Amino acid sequence: MSFLSETLARVKPSPTIAMSNLARELAAEGRDIISLSAGEPDFDTPAHIREAAKAAIDAGHTRYTAVDGIAPLKQAICDKFARENGLEYRPGQITVGTGGKQVLYNALMATLNPGDEVIIPAPYWVSYPDMVALAGGTPVVIAAGIEAGYRITPDQLAAAITPRTKWVILNSPSNPTGAGYDEAHMRALTDVLMAHPHVWIMSDDMYEHLVFDDFRFVTPAQVEPRLMNRTLTVNGVSKAYAMTGWRIGYAGGPAELIGAMGTIQSQSTSNPCSISQHAALAALTGPQDYITESRAAFQRRRDLVVSGLNQCAGIDCPTPEGAFYVYPSIAGLIGRKTPDGAAIADDRSFAMELLNATGVAVVFGAAFGLSPHFRISYAASDAQLADAVERIRGFCGSLA
Repeated sequence: MSFLSETLARVKPSPTIAMSNLARELAAEGRDIISLSAGEPDFDTPAHIREAAKAAIDAGHTRYTAVDGIAPLKQAICDKFARENGLEYRPGQITVGTGGKQVLYNALMATLNPGDEVIIPAPYWVSYPDMVALAGGTPVVIAAGIEAGYRITPDQLAAAITPRTKWVILNSPSNPTGAGYDEAHMRALTDVLMAHPHVWIMSDDMYEHLVFDDFRFVTPAQVEPRLMNRTLTVNGVSKAYAMTGWRIGYAGGPAELIGAMGTIQSQSTSNPCSISQHAALAALTGPQDYITESRAAFQRRRDLVVSGLNQCAGIDCPTPEGAFYVYPSIAGLIGRKTPDGAAIADDRSFAMELLNATGVAVVFGAAFGLSPHFRISYAASDAQLADAVERIRGFCGSLA
C-alpha cells in the first residue's frame, strides 16, 4: 500500500512553476538567463499600499481576522464591483482568500461531486483542470485555436453542455493568450447559458484592468444580470496592483455558495494574512494612477514582443487584447532541427532547446492545453524583452 494519497495521481505539478524553477537554477549556475515564464508584474507594489501595510502592523492588526475577510475590505470589494462592473453585492456575498487560486479552489471543492463536469476553454490557465480533478470533478476541455482568436464559440459551448455540467470557467483577458471576450462575444455565450439553468459560471477576471487599445472589459453577470444568481465573479489585487506575493484574491457570488466556500476555508487556511488584507483595502480605495501607468508600459511591451516575434521564421504571433502574455504558434517550426541535430518535435522540445541554446525561458503550449504554441510573459523590462526576441529570432533562423 502506497503511503501517498491516490489523489496525487489526478494532478501534476505546475509546468509554469517548473520552468521558472529551472530558469532560476540555471541562472544560479552562472548561465545568462532571461526568464519569461512567470506571470508576475515586475513593478514594485505602489508606495501607498506598502505604507498601509506598515501602518497596519504599527496599529496592531496582526491577529486572526474573520475567516473570509475583514469587514472594511469586504465593503471596499462591494464598492469596487458596483463602481467598475455594475454588480451589486452585499458583504455577505463576498469572500476573501489567500490569492485568487484559493478562491477558485474553494468554490470547486464546495460544489463538485464525482462525475460533475466543468467546461474549460483551451488554452487555459494550467491550474484549472487540476483543481477540478482534485475536487473530484471531470474537466471538459473546448479548444479555441489561433484561427478563432483563442475564443470559444456559442456553438462549441452549447455542444459541450451535458446534464452533468456544473460549471463553465471563463477567463478574460486570458492567461495564457491575452485574448478577451468583448461585449458581443460575451453576450453570445451568456445567451447559451441562459438556456441551461443548471450550469454555473466561474468568471476569472484577474486581468480586468490590463486591457489595451479600444478593448472594453466586461464580465458575464454584467452583460446578463439574470445570470448573477449562478455566477461567481473572481478577482484580486495580484496583477492589477503588482501584489502577487501579498496573496489576496476575492469573489462575489450567491450567499449560499459564499458561505460554503467559507466553510472550506475555515478548515484549510482560515483567514488570509491580516496585513495583506489592509494593504488590499488601500489598493482598492486609494489612488488608481498605478493601473494607468502600468497598462501603458505593458501595452508598449506587448507591441515590442508581437512585432519582434512576427519577424521570426516559423512563428505566428497574434496581438492580444490584454493581460501580459503572448501565445504564438510555432506550427512552422515543427519537424525542423537545431544545428546540433535535435528535432523540434513539439512545443515542449522547442521550449527546452530554446532554453539550452539561448537562455530564454518560455512555457510550452501543451501545458495550457493547446499545441504547438508557447507562452511568453512580457512582464519584464523593455531591454530584456528586446534581447529575448533577438535570441529567439536567431534560434529560429538556425533551424533547418
